[in-house]
Amino acid sequence: MKSKKILTTLFCALPLMAAAQTFDFDMTKPQPVYNEETGYGYDLVAAPTKKTSNEPFYFSVKVDDGNYRIRVVIGSKKKAGETTVRAEGRRLMVHNVATKKGKTETFEFQVNKRSPRIDDKSRVRIKDREKDYLAWDDKLTLEFNGDAPAVQSIHIERDDQVPTVYLCGNSTVVDQNSEPWASWGQMITRWFGPEVAISNHAESGLTARTFIAGGRLDKILTTLKPGDLLIAEFGHNDEKEKRPGDGAWYHYVYNLKIFIDQVRSKGADIVFCTPTQRRAFDKDKKTITNTHGEFPAAMKSVAEREKVPVIDLNVMTKQFFETLGFEDSKRALVHYPKELYGRELADNTHFNPYGAYEVAKCVVMGMKKLQLPIVRYLRPEWQDFDPTQPDDWKTFKWAPSPMKDIVKPDGN
Repeated sequence: MKSKKILTTLFCALPLMAAAQTFDFDMTKPQPVYNEETGYGYDLVAAPTKKTSNEPFYFSVKVDDGNYRIRVVIGSKKKAGETTVRAEGRRLMVHNVATKKGKTETFEFQVNKRSPRIDDKSRVRIKDREKDYLAWDDKLTLEFNGDAPAVQSIHIERDDQVPTVYLCGNSTVVDQNSEPWASWGQMITRWFGPEVAISNHAESGLTARTFIAGGRLDKILTTLKPGDLLIAEFGHNDEKEKRPGDGAWYHYVYNLKIFIDQVRSKGADIVFCTPTQRRAFDKDKKTITNTHGEFPAAMKSVAEREKVPVIDLNVMTKQFFETLGFEDSKRALVHYPKELYGRELADNTHFNPYGAYEVAKCVVMGMKKLQLPIVRYLRPEWQDFDPTQPDDWKTFKWAPSPMKDIVKPDGN
C-alpha cells in the first residue's frame, strides 16, 4: 500500500477496490502480485525482475464497469526503452514508443471496462470461449510490451462523461484475446485520444440476430447515451443462416432495423460497416470475388432508407487485398508456416495484427469521409490512409502478446 495513493474517500468496511474510482501507482517501486483481497497488482504472467525487465508484463486493477481515463508515464532512468501499451483484450493504445535513457513520455487514453451483468436479473450470454477473455472479467488490465517496456507510473480515473463508441459485430471486429488473431476493433483505439472511449462488444461467430438474442445490445443500452455512437458490422455469419425467412432482404435487414431503432431511442447515433472481404481471388489471382452475395447491398439499402451513414469496408478491403496481390495478401491474414505455431495456419477470413491495423485505418478514413464528429478526437500523429497504398507489411512491427491460441475463431 505504500506505493499506492487512493484519491477518493474510502470506508474501511468496504472492499478496497469496490469504492475507489481513482488510483495512482508508482511503477518504479515494488508492487504486489494481483489478488482479490488487494485488488491490484502484476497479473497473468510473472512480475518483472531485473533479469526479465525487457519481458512483457500485465498490471490489473479491480474496478466497476465504466470508462476510465488512463495516464501512463513511459520511460526509465536506468535504460532506453521501447514500449507498447495494450488494454484488456489486446486493445492497442500506445504503439512502439522509443524513449532514451532518463527520458519519459506521457500518454493518456480511455479504457472501457465491462462485465456480463446487464441488471439484477440478466446477464450477457457469453460463449464458453469468452469466459477467459480479459474483456469480460472484473478487472481493468494493462499490457506493457515491446522490445524494452518501461513505465514509471500509472494513473487511473473513472470518467462517466466521456462519449463512447460501441462496436458490434463478429470475428472481424472483436477484441481477439490471443495471438496471432486480431481485428480492427482492437486496433482502432490506437488512433483516438482520451476524449472518447471505445467499447467493443463484438464476438466471433455472431450474426445481427444472435448479437441481439445474446443480450449484447441490451447490455449496451444500459449505458448508451446522447453523444454516443454505435458502429455495426455484420454479414459474414448472417449469410450462413438458413432458417425460414433468413437472407439478406428479410431477417438481416429486419435485425439491422432493430439496431437503428434501439440506438436512436437513446438519443445516440449509429453507423453501419459493410462486411470485410474474404481473401477469395478469382482464377486470374488478381481480382477479389465478393463472397457476401447481396448482404452488402441489403445493408446499404436499409441504411439509405433510414438515413444511416455507411462505411464501405467491403470496397476498401477489396482494394487492400488486390493492392497487396495474391501472395502478399496472406501477410494480412492468419497465414503462418508450421514452424511458428506447431501446425500450418491458412485462414482467409481472420486478420493478423498487420491486417487488422490496416483495416482499422480504413474504418477511420470512412469516419472522416462521413465527417463524423468523433474524428475531432483523432490523435495528432494520425495520417490519412488509402487502402490502395497500404503500409508495407515488411516494416510493420508488432510485439506479440504472451497469450497465444491456434484455435480458429468461430465463424468464417
